[in-house]
Amino acid sequence: MFRKTLIAAALFVTASLPAGAEPTGERVEVNGMQMYYEVSGEGDPLIVLHGAYMNIPSMGPIIPMLAKSHKVYALEFQGHGRTTDIDRPITYPNLADDVAQFMDAVGIGKADLFGYSMGAAAGLQVAIRHPDKVNRLAAASVAYDFEGWQPAFKEFVPQMTVEMFLDMPFAEEYRELAADPEGFPALVEKLIALEHEPMAWEADVRALQTPVLIVTGDADVATLEHSVALFRLLGGGVMGDMGEPLPESRLAVLPATSHTAVINQPAQLHAFVEPFLKEETPKGMFE
Repeated sequence: MFRKTLIAAALFVTASLPAGAEPTGERVEVNGMQMYYEVSGEGDPLIVLHGAYMNIPSMGPIIPMLAKSHKVYALEFQGHGRTTDIDRPITYPNLADDVAQFMDAVGIGKADLFGYSMGAAAGLQVAIRHPDKVNRLAAASVAYDFEGWQPAFKEFVPQMTVEMFLDMPFAEEYRELAADPEGFPALVEKLIALEHEPMAWEADVRALQTPVLIVTGDADVATLEHSVALFRLLGGGVMGDMGEPLPESRLAVLPATSHTAVINQPAQLHAFVEPFLKEETPKGMFE
């Protein structure tokens, strides 16, 4: 079962951008690495953060869709895509600090964030560690505690080995973009270690003032109960139509959707993310 899960996870990496001119990429030094990023669109800044083993192209059409109304800065994390690796573990606090330093390096004072999977957890840590830099966070397929992962995934984490990832399609695709084409095993080792990093952020999440949109699949890697608990920590889950404004944080559940299928539904994602970033709320009968 786990082998099939890994193969399915590999398939979404082959997603391609729609036809048209692609944005020109640039590099900037961030915490000792050469971080690759692409800028597209016009408007308020929006930073897009990809998932583990991914890169900018594998985020697919959601980036150009968001670029129709935002100035999108799509990053590639440490050791991913065209960004160099450094002698440092990959942890969520480290990734968050990289995002904050990137913003300083390119002159972004404050921005919205959209992250998927690892990128969503990194975005959550940016909001925790650097709250003055985040307006709104859209987090797709995220958790705030290891206990929130599905039991099958928690059972799988101790079984992870570098070797089981080496034959995946994204292992060969990694070589096409990577600053170090032979660096994939080292990246896998760091990402396996990331799964073993302590993850218990309830107190930090409860203290957040940043509005957060939680997007999850109904068959995602985090349980539905965990996503609802996250929503409640952020002030959500109250009854509307009682004369009080709704909480700024939101929860969206995609039906019949696994973890890797979340990013492959750009139209649905955009339909949730865009109104959230624009602070648009559906009107009820009593408004």
